Amino acid sequence: MRTILRRPDFRLLFGGLLASMTAESILLLALAIWVKDLTGSNGLAGATIFAVIAPMTLAPLVGWVVDRYPRRPFFVAANVLTAALLAPLFTVRDAGDVWVVYLVAALYGLSSITLGAALSGLIREMVPVELLADANGVLQTVRQGIRLVGPLVGAALYAALGGWVLAGIGMVGFLTAAAVVTALPTPQRLPPPVRLRWPAELGAGLRHLAGEPALRRALLGYGLGSLVMGFSESLIFAYVDQGLHRDAAFVGVLVTVQGVGGLLGGLCSPTLVRRLGEVGTLAAGVAFFSPAALALAFPDLWLGFAAVLLAGVSLPLTMVGLHTLIQRRTPPSLVGRVAAATQAMVSGPQAVSIGAGALLVGFVDYRLLFALVGVATLAAGSYLWRGRHLSAPGGARPPTPPTRPTLPAPRRPAEDADRPGPPAPTDSGHPFPNTTSGRPGWGGRAPRMNRKIRR
Repeated sequence: MRTILRRPDFRLLFGGLLASMTAESILLLALAIWVKDLTGSNGLAGATIFAVIAPMTLAPLVGWVVDRYPRRPFFVAANVLTAALLAPLFTVRDAGDVWVVYLVAALYGLSSITLGAALSGLIREMVPVELLADANGVLQTVRQGIRLVGPLVGAALYAALGGWVLAGIGMVGFLTAAAVVTALPTPQRLPPPVRLRWPAELGAGLRHLAGEPALRRALLGYGLGSLVMGFSESLIFAYVDQGLHRDAAFVGVLVTVQGVGGLLGGLCSPTLVRRLGEVGTLAAGVAFFSPAALALAFPDLWLGFAAVLLAGVSLPLTMVGLHTLIQRRTPPSLVGRVAAATQAMVSGPQAVSIGAGALLVGFVDYRLLFALVGVATLAAGSYLWRGRHLSAPGGARPPTPPTRPTLPAPRRPAEDADRPGPPAPTDSGHPFPNTTSGRPGWGGRAPRMNRKIRR
């Protein structure tokens, strides 16, 4: 990671993203708390999160728009627009204004997809391929670190100063990111992409995901794991209440431990990508969730700490492996559409999983559900692990040609040109390879190189 942080352009981008990621972390939970205070309803507060997730259905359209414009100016404009869409929050006064919070939450979710797709393309454009894993690992490490304190800071600021102040802080964060990224040097212009008719362009990202073997396996395996991993959002409350017999506030302690695991996973992820490849790292991330879920089926405080720590490690591994795979296996002109489509295809199963977990925990023992999560994520991780050969490790050296010298063929006179001579050298560098025709190779008798010439 030190190598990527020595690059002045990446340090500048990193500074801007630090401001915007802090704003994101502070705002998300605070919007739901704001709705809860205005209405007194837990259901309406939870609907705020759904409003953020709902725009994922527009991901193909968002990716198409992102790919039609230069990365850096588009990313700057998207941050400025995100800051502007928070302005309506200053008009919220009472329960009758809740629709404003929902509208801002939906637009904020749409902005999140747009910024993610644009950022993926911007990193691919400015970072060498061999450093993509390091760049993604640094960003995931910082994101996990901010998650340790961001939601708590946001909730505390809301309680002390109100939602309007949080809206102002969010606007400052996104505007700061825009100002910093504006100072980035203009990258080298890429050749203009081939333009298709817009229906074909909209589906180009999905077609690429379906046609590229490594990406296809990554999405299928991670999608299978996502269908159950979201159960833990509701199961953890049952674990704390029924298993540990503690107040719901203790969930915050477990989330903090999970954040520590996230920091560790973010720091280790570039090394794993270089050793296992992107699909192998993604497999490890999904598989690490299995023992964590199985351990949570047994209510024990110290075992629970170890479990959530391992679960925290798994998240950045999956994100770094998946994002790096997309950036390495996708043409630059398609990165926005592929990244947006991937985000939608991953977030969709997660949203379904969160809802299903909230329903099932009411009438199924949480321990059985945790066991189900453990078995399913182990199966998903195994499926991904079997496909790790589809993405070679980032540190693997390309094959080198053989060093054995090739003997030149002897010169023949013109009248002997029609006579069969020694076989031509092959791609392997051996002029006389072993073949099924019985021709001697290096292990057999060496052919005579000095041919007797008839006079």
